[in-house]
Amino acid sequence: MRMTIESDPSYPAHWEADVVLRDGGTARIRPITTEDAGRLVSFYEQVSDESKYYRFFAPYPRLSDRDVHRFTHHDYVDRVGLAATIGEEFIGTVRYDRIGPDGRPASAPADEAEVAFLVQDAHQGRGVASALLEHIGAVARERGIRRFAAEVLPANTKMIKVFTDVGYQQKRSFEDGSVHLTLDLEPTAESLAVQRAREQRAEARSVQRLLAPGSVAVVGVSRSGAGVGAAALRNLRDSGFRGHLYAVNEAVTRDLLDGVRAYRTVEAIGAPVDLAVIAVPADRVPDAVAACGEHGVQGLVVLSAGYGDSGPAGLARQRELLRQVRSYGMRLIGPNAYGVINTAPDVELNASLTPAPMPVRGRTGLFTQSGAIGIALLSALLRRGEGLSSFVSAGNRADVSGNDILQYWYEDEATDVALMYLETLGNPRKFTRLARRTAAVKPVVVAKGGRHTPAGHVVPGTRLSEDTVSALLRQAGVIRVDTVTELVDVGLLLASQPLPAGPRIAILGNSESLGVLTYDACLAQGLRPLPPLDLTTAASPEDFRTALAAALSSDDCDAVIVTAIPWVSEHALADDLADALREAVAEAPGKPVAVVHVELAELVRALSATRGPGDEPPAHPAADAALTPAAPAATGASTSTAASTPDPDRIPSYPAAERAVKAVAEAVRYGQWRRALADAGQVPEYEDIDEAGAAAQLAGLLADVDDGAVLTLAERDARDLLARYGIRVLPTLPAPSPDAAVRAAAILGYPVALKTTAPHLRHRADLGGVRLDLTTEAELRRSYEELTDPLGKPAELQPVVQPMVPRGVDTVVRSVIDPAAGAVLSFGLAGVASELLGDTAHRLVPATDRDAAALIRSIRAAPLLFGWRGSDPVDTPALEETLLRLSRLVDDHPEVIGVTLEPVVVAVEGVSALSATVRVAHPPARGDLGPRTLPSY
Repeated sequence: MRMTIESDPSYPAHWEADVVLRDGGTARIRPITTEDAGRLVSFYEQVSDESKYYRFFAPYPRLSDRDVHRFTHHDYVDRVGLAATIGEEFIGTVRYDRIGPDGRPASAPADEAEVAFLVQDAHQGRGVASALLEHIGAVARERGIRRFAAEVLPANTKMIKVFTDVGYQQKRSFEDGSVHLTLDLEPTAESLAVQRAREQRAEARSVQRLLAPGSVAVVGVSRSGAGVGAAALRNLRDSGFRGHLYAVNEAVTRDLLDGVRAYRTVEAIGAPVDLAVIAVPADRVPDAVAACGEHGVQGLVVLSAGYGDSGPAGLARQRELLRQVRSYGMRLIGPNAYGVINTAPDVELNASLTPAPMPVRGRTGLFTQSGAIGIALLSALLRRGEGLSSFVSAGNRADVSGNDILQYWYEDEATDVALMYLETLGNPRKFTRLARRTAAVKPVVVAKGGRHTPAGHVVPGTRLSEDTVSALLRQAGVIRVDTVTELVDVGLLLASQPLPAGPRIAILGNSESLGVLTYDACLAQGLRPLPPLDLTTAASPEDFRTALAAALSSDDCDAVIVTAIPWVSEHALADDLADALREAVAEAPGKPVAVVHVELAELVRALSATRGPGDEPPAHPAADAALTPAAPAATGASTSTAASTPDPDRIPSYPAAERAVKAVAEAVRYGQWRRALADAGQVPEYEDIDEAGAAAQLAGLLADVDDGAVLTLAERDARDLLARYGIRVLPTLPAPSPDAAVRAAAILGYPVALKTTAPHLRHRADLGGVRLDLTTEAELRRSYEELTDPLGKPAELQPVVQPMVPRGVDTVVRSVIDPAAGAVLSFGLAGVASELLGDTAHRLVPATDRDAAALIRSIRAAPLLFGWRGSDPVDTPALEETLLRLSRLVDDHPEVIGVTLEPVVVAVEGVSALSATVRVAHPPARGDLGPRTLPSY
């Protein structure tokens, strides 16, 4: 059943959502409508007598016609019912009824409601009630309800736990034989943490079901052995998959295909199937999905093309595919996917188009959206001796995305380095949140593809520049690289070496020229290289061992780069040199080592020390134990990255100094981020902030504004709103004539500034639209004439008068709500030079005190704030406070979608905002604190 706004104008379609349940399956949550009477009755008949008793406090074998009518007829304001569904079947329901202080039915402004749940017994324990509570709570807040009241029998411990575990502030009492609970629906830090922990566990479990199935069916295996389906089947078989494997072909006439049990249909298999790999033409995929759904398959890998990659018609087919897959509670990798690999010894899954043998076991996870890039990355990693823990190539990424894979890798003890090639960021705000948490325990390296959305990828648009997205990723601890080559280079270093403790780099080798190139590359990357140690071309492997051991033992360096050029007999010495370097690392472990070689292919082979398929990789050494923050006990995150002993058998090597130095530099920056994470800062509390007053002002301003419309506040309204958060904007008085300018100056007091506010001249002092330090009426009148004569009439220029402020550095402070990334705080210097060069820095909101301090120091022109060339340093603490107050404003009030303070003059003492532009709009019904949902593109 798909209700639409057209069939019922009051139907709140935006409440519909797909969710991942605790066991990794999916369900759809939607409002209950008048058309659901039959479904409700069928659902109730499947509920046990005990569950009915807990719901109604008495035996209640069946619903009366009156009950059915009451439970299916809602006004979606004072009475709301939601259902969790799989396909057409209800598996759980929740409803609220608004009540007054006397407990009787009421309407607004009453802000309390009774809430009650019922979950089908077969689906209890899957987190259905918790998901329903999140969504009904969001609905209630949207409708002005602030508290839920619930009556629960003491024996109904499961439901009591649902309420008590949600994280809301609550009161609990025992009255008349039942437990009375009152929940404050205002989100808290605890409720948000609970919600995100549940989201992480559920999404990680859903990926785990895809990567570690007990049985796999390949649908679309040709009898001739040709085609994609047959290739996928062979790869699964030849890679030694540990579970049950089946082939499906509707025309099969024999029991075996390529040595695998074959069936005409999935249903005919007669045994559970956890994962289905679908390789049939796009027009036959719906039938295959339906067959898998009816059989209880948990997840799909759709290799078939012809979806979003083939134009508008294919995109519509892709959306319908996703709707169909989720209607059965399944998850989807693809369509147009390359496949998945899991090298775990008890799984050995190669459900991809990568021919056997699959990659060796390693501790690196790899996610790509492009099959072609996936092939290239797999080849590059294999060639350089790096194994994998898991690999996912998601194709058009209609469902399972990089966010889901991050959720899985976060707690996967087999994965210590996460490599990701992304063509799009479907939800940058969520990605940065997940990446920040994951990067706190293991490196996340991302290469992002083109600046434009590829065919087949339908994601929310972003107005942020590529540089801004990169800055936000780095703020989240992501190691952002530009190419797939750098992705492999950095991944190799992090997978085998400990993190450097600082930027001091020792350089040694048998080529002075190569050492100098490496030295220059270090300087270009912002590192602090020591003078290169030239061992001369006559250096033996023992000379290398001695020099490397000495460098690793020295307190003067944090990492070592070894450079090597060929000897006359390269092959004879390659193994000896590799052994010598390993011996030195074993003698003095704890610092990263990288090798730069010139035409030494045998050395590359020897250093990579490729393991055989049965060899278990060592625990990951990419982080020093002191760098690893304690993970919350509830997350179950892997802490294997805390190992501090490098793998002595594997030293990464690079054919160019620039590549090795780039990898080391990224490790240095990541290590610095990890150390700074121990003191991430705080979002400060300011006692003079009037949050309630700002909320009331915004409600009044938006009372007559339509949904979707944007209101730019009048100057006085903007000034009043900002003042509630301690941001003072200088008053400005209009000056449509010389006499008006004189009267304005008399009100404000001399000295004053006269400036134009016409859009084409605003903030353009270089065009002569500003006159400063006017101390008398005569100066003001003369300046008015000098302003209007060459530039235009007053009606066009829109002159204003403003009091003078102490001279200082002119800056620009902004905050904007991006549709994908959320609230972003930006800072730069005012003027065309900074604008032309793009010298602007960004941080996600809410910003901490450390964020604000780093923000103003991260622009290239920052020295102007700190006493450049003998000038007086300006009041940067006051500037940081302004940034933090603006961050609080936009974080507290999602109605504020854009603020520009320009210029903000930072003097030796104090700051002055000379003008402000504030844009407001009705916030989206579901904000960042809304319930967890799967994206629907």
